Amino acid sequence: MRVLVTGGGGFLGSHLCERLLQDGHDVLCVDNFFTGRKRNIAHLMNNPYFEVMRHDVTFPLYVEVDQIYNLACPASPVHYQHDPVQTTKTSVHGAINMLGLAKRLRARIFQASTSEVYGDPEVHPQPESYWGKVNPIGIRSCYDEGKRCAETLFFDYYRQHNLPIKVARIFNTYGPRMHPNDGRVVSNFVVQALKGEDITIYGEGQQTRSFCYVDDLIEGFVRLMNSPEELTGPVNMGNPREFTIKELAEQVIELTGSSSNLVFKPLPQDDPKQRQPDIQMARQELGWEPTIRLEEGLRKTISYFDELLTLNDLD
Repeated sequence: MRVLVTGGGGFLGSHLCERLLQDGHDVLCVDNFFTGRKRNIAHLMNNPYFEVMRHDVTFPLYVEVDQIYNLACPASPVHYQHDPVQTTKTSVHGAINMLGLAKRLRARIFQASTSEVYGDPEVHPQPESYWGKVNPIGIRSCYDEGKRCAETLFFDYYRQHNLPIKVARIFNTYGPRMHPNDGRVVSNFVVQALKGEDITIYGEGQQTRSFCYVDDLIEGFVRLMNSPEELTGPVNMGNPREFTIKELAEQVIELTGSSSNLVFKPLPQDDPKQRQPDIQMARQELGWEPTIRLEEGLRKTISYFDELLTLNDLD
């Protein structure tokens, strides 16, 4: 098939493009390279079935494809808070433009949503039926509410136009090609440890996250996209095993052999204290669950960042 991946130069998008090419598809990668990096897809450039287009999804796009994966949006607080108005526009206008394209083509469309739609949850772990506890006017709201509105649009297009949609709610994911300066906990800890710098923990490090390796997540994407049409989602995708931030930091120090110390700083506004997916739906409907252990995934991630440090390519 001809498959469009918006945000295809990003961390998740580049891995998805790679997987789709391996599966024999013709892939159109669309990215404005605000957070995406050309180095993420450089190894795909010589593939005759891979094409790159620099484009911002807040503007309409006119192409001919069979499937659309909508991944375009800065996904880390450092990047999405840099230009919060543009972040909201990317989620909302981007969704409208991609849904409009899908409607014209009658193409199946996938939305990369987020566990951030649950906000700072009062239900633990979070099932898809939970509506969340989100601050609509906080510093994270541009992303949280933008993604919630995108989900609304997807389901309204599904109900009003009978458009075939798929919505995945992504929990913390890590792996090679993460942006080194994205402010996310795994990339932060790994880079700090490799440089021998103090590892910065916000709060007391007792807040929890569940870490899913990127290859597991991409497998979930593909299974959801190709599942029966009546399975619209939203479907949680992440690793249900929960770790404290302090445990993660200690494991990174051990795997890197670093002499870094732990330094504790105040917790940022609206930072969730618990985040763990209930993936019962993904297990039942898709036969999917993560298989790669945290230690194995961290080793691959550390190797990637070690190479970037050697090349002095951390910008």
